[in-house]
Amino acid sequence: MKVKSYIIHRQIKSQDLNHHGTLFAGRAAEWFVEAGLIAAASLTSPKNVVCVNIHGMVFSKPVRVENILKFESKVVSTGRTRIVVHVKILFSHNDEMVLNGFLTFVHVNEKGLPVPHGITIEPDEPEDIELKRKAENLTLR
Repeated sequence: MKVKSYIIHRQIKSQDLNHHGTLFAGRAAEWFVEAGLIAAASLTSPKNVVCVNIHGMVFSKPVRVENILKFESKVVSTGRTRIVVHVKILFSHNDEMVLNGFLTFVHVNEKGLPVPHGITIEPDEPEDIELKRKAENLTLR
């Protein structure tokens, strides 16, 4: 299966800010996981994926009220039950990077137990090949 990107946008409102007047990391993490879930669930079903790890969610720019962010997510690696998604967050107006990182999801059954998903990702773009390499070196700590 080829790598496919999913894009969502969010406008930053005053209730999304921390005490410094910038985007609250907890709100960013919520949206980060949601964007990753959209990509992972696109290959199976939302009821069959659960997030088990957020890897390296590091801000490179502050985000302020009224900024609009673009969340781009894509599945970059799969294992027997594992689905790894890369998410990058950019300013919508200029595509400047704000944050990026990986999420690991596990494919589960109705009892919440890991089950094989049978999904294979075949990246063909250089960026996606590099993301797959990085994703396969992640550990669940």
